Amino acid sequence: MHRTRLFSMTAMAAALAAQSALAFQEAPMLAEQVAAGTLPPVDERLPENPRVIDTVDSIGTYGGTWNRAFKGPSDRWGPTKLMEERVLRAVMDADQNVSYVPGWVESYDANSDSTVFTFTLRDGMRWSDGQPVTTRDVQFWYEDVFLNGDLMPSIPALYTAAGEPMVLDIVDDKTFTVTFAASYPLFLTVLAKESTGKPGLDRPGFIEPFHYMKDFHPKYADEGALAAVMADKGAEKWTDLWGDKGRIQAWWFNPDMPVLTAWRVVTPPPADTVVMERNPYYYGVDADGNQLPYIDRVEHKLFQDNEALNLMVVQGEIDLQSRHLSPADFTLFKENEASGDYEVVTWTKASTWTIYPNLNTPDEGLRALFEDKRMREALSVAIDRETINELSFSGLGEPRQAGPVSGSPFYDAELEAQWVDWDPDRADALLDELGLTERDNDGYRLRPNGERLTIVVETRHANMLSMLELVQANWAEVGVEALIRNLDRTLVTQHVETGEFEMLLDNFDRSSIITADPVRFLGRYGHAHNYFKWWSSAGESGVEPPADHPIRSVWATWEEAQSAGTLDEANAKAQEMVSLFRDEGWTIGLIGETPAMYVRANDLKNFPAGMIDDDALRGIGLAQAQQFYFVQE
Repeated sequence: MHRTRLFSMTAMAAALAAQSALAFQEAPMLAEQVAAGTLPPVDERLPENPRVIDTVDSIGTYGGTWNRAFKGPSDRWGPTKLMEERVLRAVMDADQNVSYVPGWVESYDANSDSTVFTFTLRDGMRWSDGQPVTTRDVQFWYEDVFLNGDLMPSIPALYTAAGEPMVLDIVDDKTFTVTFAASYPLFLTVLAKESTGKPGLDRPGFIEPFHYMKDFHPKYADEGALAAVMADKGAEKWTDLWGDKGRIQAWWFNPDMPVLTAWRVVTPPPADTVVMERNPYYYGVDADGNQLPYIDRVEHKLFQDNEALNLMVVQGEIDLQSRHLSPADFTLFKENEASGDYEVVTWTKASTWTIYPNLNTPDEGLRALFEDKRMREALSVAIDRETINELSFSGLGEPRQAGPVSGSPFYDAELEAQWVDWDPDRADALLDELGLTERDNDGYRLRPNGERLTIVVETRHANMLSMLELVQANWAEVGVEALIRNLDRTLVTQHVETGEFEMLLDNFDRSSIITADPVRFLGRYGHAHNYFKWWSSAGESGVEPPADHPIRSVWATWEEAQSAGTLDEANAKAQEMVSLFRDEGWTIGLIGETPAMYVRANDLKNFPAGMIDDDALRGIGLAQAQQFYFVQE
């Protein structure tokens, strides 16, 4: 990845001028509805200046159903990333240069010191139910969701500067501004990643359909009607309607929820096949004025285990998918390309499979060990990563420590190599130095209280259990017992939120443009989640770290990055944050920069190869699924 840039105002003007000359066309299924009088003409459904989405190879053709697989109701992120719509969004060219372009806004601007940002909505844009999109929807999100302590108990740190939250002002029906108490040149980069929204309300969305959601908010709803909905949904309080109980706000579960996305759910979970159909009011077109998306439907078929998914792949039942495919099955997929009528396409994962020792674990003895740098180093150098790479990743990955991936502007070669070489003798010496010299009859070390040194490692990634078993064997050789727990994602998330886990295996992702989402380095969902909650909530939740804890220096450095006077100064502070993270060695990276394998049916076109797969760039969303199409016979 060479550089990132923002879409220039000159380029915006040129794009808008080109859009004004377009004649719009639509999918046949929508044209039939227009002819029947059940849908307005396409010119009335599109904004005056729709977003023009570039195609990878060619202008597509309409029609078809995209078949993919999902693991159950909690597996929302796979479908979500196919079609998220944000204030700004990242696009990547063939040289892996990243640009940020307007999404559901027509334009944006920043003042000279990056304290005031101005955004203008696309005139004539509509929600999926045909209702107009205006700044009233933005105002509702800001005043009644973002600032509502019942829905969002704390303001996310990424939406603050100098310790003060952003202030949003409505200028008119199409224009709004965001103001910060201090310079915040990284805001637009953060916005492109974070302005997605989700049912759990842990990520600001910047917009909500006021005309629909007001009926589920006590400030606007009829008291009796709201009580009736709560009773129907089994909600004890009105906020439950917005969360996992009522799921009113959740597009994945609620087909009535108006959206801005290319598709909308029509058959939600817990159906065995979740179905999404095209949004007739989607605001994007191709260069010829064809309203997107090209593909009519997306169907997500439920599977129970990876063997079932692999069978679906080799039998040609998957049109495009990467989620839940394991690099260990790379050879299997390649060998069946011809018979399954598909191709294995690879991107580079900007992530590292990582074990997170929990600095907030309730077990005081383990917590003290995890806080000792020698313990973390011992467990890391005890691992034979080369063997893991060969057996679990077909040799396609790279033994490395968790941190920015190569090609990232924030890459740190010293961090990548830290404690990676297999050295069980040093691991033994470090563990002895910690005073863990006594062993039981099975050769496992004893804690000071006389109990066996046993560490429970949790994961939600069933396809990574073979890798964990290799780690388990390596640690046993130096006298540390690891117990592996494969749990449902919901339960793992619950344990992380409460801090009730000892170690966690997960991806250390968001490792390309780290300024878009630095939370892995700040402790969130990993080595210090409860500390992070304390910091990000200004002390209202979580656990306060000791006054001299080094994580405070990491937070302070990121705060300096947020309030830097220029983008270069902000990036320099972000690099310093990476250095502080490296010096502590809080995580145990295993294998990274593995290929993100995409199985692509041969008749599905406009899917790019060789891109960066990273959560900060929204994974498959970077490919802009709206412009995928099937060759029609």
